[in-house]
Amino acid sequence: MRTLTLTVATTALTAVTAFQQPISAARVSTSLYEYIPTGFTKESWGKFKAAEQKKKDELAKKNLGRLGPKGFQSRSFQSFQEALERGETTHLLPVENARERLAKGELKPEDIPYMQRGGNWDNSDLKGAKKVRWLNSDKEYANGGFKKEQSVSIFGYGKGLDWTGSRDREGPAVNPKPGKFDKNYKPPTIAQIKGQTEAKPKKKTFGLF
Repeated sequence: MRTLTLTVATTALTAVTAFQQPISAARVSTSLYEYIPTGFTKESWGKFKAAEQKKKDELAKKNLGRLGPKGFQSRSFQSFQEALERGETTHLLPVENARERLAKGELKPEDIPYMQRGGNWDNSDLKGAKKVRWLNSDKEYANGGFKKEQSVSIFGYGKGLDWTGSRDREGPAVNPKPGKFDKNYKPPTIAQIKGQTEAKPKKKTFGLF
């Protein structure tokens, strides 16, 4: 009986020792391999990934997600109107046969409207050309004012529709009777939504003047 007990204890100790083997040796011998698609070598795969990353970086610089024209850099209509009243600019009309006339030397690059040549309104895309002076409204527009003109609101200005319902409610006071409006209720105008004040119409004498 004593011999049998000793044999069972030795067997159990051997089994426990087998499960308690350190796993550090197995981890040290584990190797990680890079995935290389079929038809590529390690060098050609690296060149391919570098070329793809370069394309992504170039697209990121173009900012294709922005609103408005993407082929040229324009100024705001307010700035254009101010410069027009100052006599610093004029309406730009397309030039016919621009490439041929430019090759012959009849025109300079700055003689071609920036929208037609795909450049910038201030001629900053051209070397040696006279730069157009920036107004204060141009600086405000470039410093983030352009976002006001990129509204997706149905009114053309302000925030878009709250599709998720997570935005705070704004506008007229909540009607105490849901589904019904007061007798003297008038819907807000676009000017009121924008926060602008409307000029009150003058009263007419006997409805004639």
